[in-house]
Amino acid sequence: MAEAKSTNEKPSGKSGSGLSRLKKYAVRIFWFMFLTPILGFVAIMLGIAWFSDLPDVEELQNPESNQATVVYSSDGKELGRFYAENRVNVAYEDIDQDVINALIATEDERYKEHSGIDARSLVRAIVKMGKGGGASTITQQLAKMQFHQEESQTASFGERVFQKLKEWIIAIRLERLYTKEEILALYLNKFDFTYNAVGIKSSSKVYFSTTADSLKVEEAAMLVGMCQNPSRWNPIRFPENALKRRNIVLFQMEKNGFLTKEQYDSLKTLPLVTKFNPETHNEGHGMYFREYLRDNYLKKWCAEHLKPNGQPYDLYRDGLKIYTTIDSRMQVYAEEAMTQHMTDLQGQFNKALKNKKNAPFSWKVKPDEIENIMNSAKKRSERYKNMEKAGASQEEIDMAFLTPTEMTVFSWKGDIDTTLTPMDSIRYYKGFLQAGFMAMEPQTGYIRAWVGGINFRHFKYDHVKESRRQVGSTFKPFVYALAIQEGWSPCDQIPNVKTCIPTESADKEWCPENSDNKLNGQMLTLKKALANSVNYVTAYIMKQFGPAAVVEFARNVGVTSPLDPVPSLCLGTADISLYEMVGANSTFANKGTWIEPTFITRIEDRNGKVLEEFIPSSREVMSEEKAFLMVSLMEGVVSSGTGVRLRYKYNLNTPIAGKTGTTQNNSDGWFIGLTPDLVGGAWVGGEDRSVHFDNTSEGQGASMALPIWAYFFQRVYADKTIKISKGAFEKPKRKMLMDLDCSKYDQESNPIYDPGFDDIDPFGEE
Repeated sequence: MAEAKSTNEKPSGKSGSGLSRLKKYAVRIFWFMFLTPILGFVAIMLGIAWFSDLPDVEELQNPESNQATVVYSSDGKELGRFYAENRVNVAYEDIDQDVINALIATEDERYKEHSGIDARSLVRAIVKMGKGGGASTITQQLAKMQFHQEESQTASFGERVFQKLKEWIIAIRLERLYTKEEILALYLNKFDFTYNAVGIKSSSKVYFSTTADSLKVEEAAMLVGMCQNPSRWNPIRFPENALKRRNIVLFQMEKNGFLTKEQYDSLKTLPLVTKFNPETHNEGHGMYFREYLRDNYLKKWCAEHLKPNGQPYDLYRDGLKIYTTIDSRMQVYAEEAMTQHMTDLQGQFNKALKNKKNAPFSWKVKPDEIENIMNSAKKRSERYKNMEKAGASQEEIDMAFLTPTEMTVFSWKGDIDTTLTPMDSIRYYKGFLQAGFMAMEPQTGYIRAWVGGINFRHFKYDHVKESRRQVGSTFKPFVYALAIQEGWSPCDQIPNVKTCIPTESADKEWCPENSDNKLNGQMLTLKKALANSVNYVTAYIMKQFGPAAVVEFARNVGVTSPLDPVPSLCLGTADISLYEMVGANSTFANKGTWIEPTFITRIEDRNGKVLEEFIPSSREVMSEEKAFLMVSLMEGVVSSGTGVRLRYKYNLNTPIAGKTGTTQNNSDGWFIGLTPDLVGGAWVGGEDRSVHFDNTSEGQGASMALPIWAYFFQRVYADKTIKISKGAFEKPKRKMLMDLDCSKYDQESNPIYDPGFDDIDPFGEE
């Protein structure tokens, strides 16, 4: 009989083996499920790295970034920028530490611990589906901004995922190439804070009118708060939102140990205060100069100079540094001087226009001439050009110019919102007197101040270099200089009688008249004749040497404008720019050597490499002794002639030489003034020559232009930081053989000249 099996017998080996295999399968499945995504992710990353258009090392080390060209004054101040993006890079050490701390505390708390990707933040973002905050590190955000910011804005979900993977790779590469500090600087220099404020330097200036290294804690927190969304947290459009966001940043700074609890409690109660100063190409100092520099010089320079890659420089993107000769202090003083005088002068002119039938045009101008002036101005206007370009008919254009339109117009009391027809607005603007002023150092040729008009926003045309106007009696010193050059003395006496000069027409002579007959018939020294701007004597000198010799002398002192070699040239019939006139007269103050007026000293690239340095050309025109004689002649204009009001009205008692000028009908008023270290010139007149004062008292150069020069030099002399001589013009080392005290040769005492009369130049007819 078979023996029974024990109930304690172990299970068979077959059953145990199955359980073991099940465990092995489970482990394999677990590792498969765990590793597959990782391996897939690695494969994708390797695929992106090898086969996509990721930036190479060269691009990462030298990323393409638009940088503004910056224009600097001679005293190191920023005058303005030319840009596609208003960005100027700043080094890490020049960024306020509060900005750095705020950025790390708010955007990437473990920034110093990771190498481009923050694993903890990534896991948190995945688990919470992004509700606990994003996973992008500062380095990843930089990668996005630098290489596909615009693409990400229109990308689909799938494209954005692919871009995100690329950002991770780029971030890791950036961390290998740059230090943590360099990455922070790159980020802050790249970020667009809106309102043409790209980068921390521009945003500090635009929002707080300060520099990137001088921000207060609460200011730094506000700017960093914008980094999440510059539109949503914009302090100008949404100040309440910006305040809340600023306080969140301050909280993060306290949480991460950058602020104490006491500091945080104090700062969060502060109101949101900005000093908003948006930058535009129509604002700031030296606008006329900067526009001439940009449009007439730098564009051409960039086209003619190539970068190492063979491409021409881009004025708006390559971050050039332009070092100019403009002195920021003198530039401000020149603009203030013009505003001070032109505000008063325009008030006088407006009173004079009230009773004019043809206002603002002279009563002598005929209706058909006014119609031609207005139609010409209409066709030059942007409105006309835009309508014509859009295909509007002439009838439609004419109707538009007669239709009332809402517009903002200029006034010296501030811009005015009004409703006018475009034709009425043209006539309104015709009634404003325009002006130009320039000052330069005669020894260096460096232009220190350049004011091309009364308001750049409303009147773009430059009256320093672009405009040429009839110069009147300011041309006379060139005629007298020719006589001095030929050995005449300042005390030589000339009969003050009418002089006639033959013209090309055999049967015709040119016989100019004096502006008054006070000194007619007397013997006048050259010095007194120039001081009183006597036409008879000037014509006499012209007759001795001829027009061709006068033209040649003017060319030698830098006058490049067209000059007709005719007798009337001696009284200033030529149209010449203020730029040329100041440069030419500087020859006398520079001991007889003409030096080219200069406004740039050097140009550097974005890294500070000098691309070009500028040295003005020069030439000797007359000896030092004869140049000093000319200065002595022109000092008489200020001491007892047409420029004497500089003494008794403006209390400028330093050595000054000069010359006033007034053209026919008071259309142009001029004053050129020389001091040992600085020569300045001013012009005032209407846009059209038919817009002018009817009386000489208000319309002469001494009334229209001289005050700008006076106000400017009052300010310059009062500024102790500007080293400008108040001493006499330096005498030649060789002994002067000619007598400079001409008063004993005059037939009568030389009283202060009556400022009610000036050098009006009736040119006669050729």
